[in-house]
Amino acid sequence: MSPAGAAFFDMDKTVLRIDTGLSWMKFLYRRGELSHLGLARALYWSGLYKVALLDLESLAVRLVADLRGQREQDLIAKASAWHRADVTDQVAPRALAAIAEHRRRGDLVVMLTGSTQYAAEVVAANLGIEHTLCSRLEVSGGVFTGKLAQLCFGVHKVTIAERFAGEHGIDLAASWFYSDSYNDLPMLQRVGRAVAVNPDQRLRRHARRHGWKIEQWAR
Repeated sequence: MSPAGAAFFDMDKTVLRIDTGLSWMKFLYRRGELSHLGLARALYWSGLYKVALLDLESLAVRLVADLRGQREQDLIAKASAWHRADVTDQVAPRALAAIAEHRRRGDLVVMLTGSTQYAAEVVAANLGIEHTLCSRLEVSGGVFTGKLAQLCFGVHKVTIAERFAGEHGIDLAASWFYSDSYNDLPMLQRVGRAVAVNPDQRLRRHARRHGWKIEQWAR
């Protein structure tokens, strides 16, 4: 019996209509936990990300270091409030339809995102998605160490997806990946069925040149 295919879904601006990183920063700003300058930096980083010019790996290492010594439970509680206020109602209806169609076909459905477990796992659970591949923060004794346990971005997504595929008997050549970002080009090229969803300009151009399917889910 040949390996089955899976449907991998990016989260931000794909399954969700929003960028959760920027949404989180705005949430902290409303709570008075982020300064005007901090919010301005977040907006700047978001702009760089959209044109695939952000060194996300270096930024992630720096931001995670700031969490050193903080209690994980405090972040979980804060993230829960953020989800209720700003994330839960941002699921794109067409994403729901695509997920349902893959389930009907018998495909394994997987969330594959650069977001951390505190953003991604709640979204996946609310959608009934059992498998979440994401960035993970290192925790020891209930406290953040200030280090990343796993980064799920760019080529790292491919490595993580390949490991998952091997463990679950998945053929990536027979699989789909839905993403909005040119930053996800390595994974889009790794699967047999790449779908550009709400694509940024660079991804749209690349998708057109290579005959990839382009869909708009944000409307």
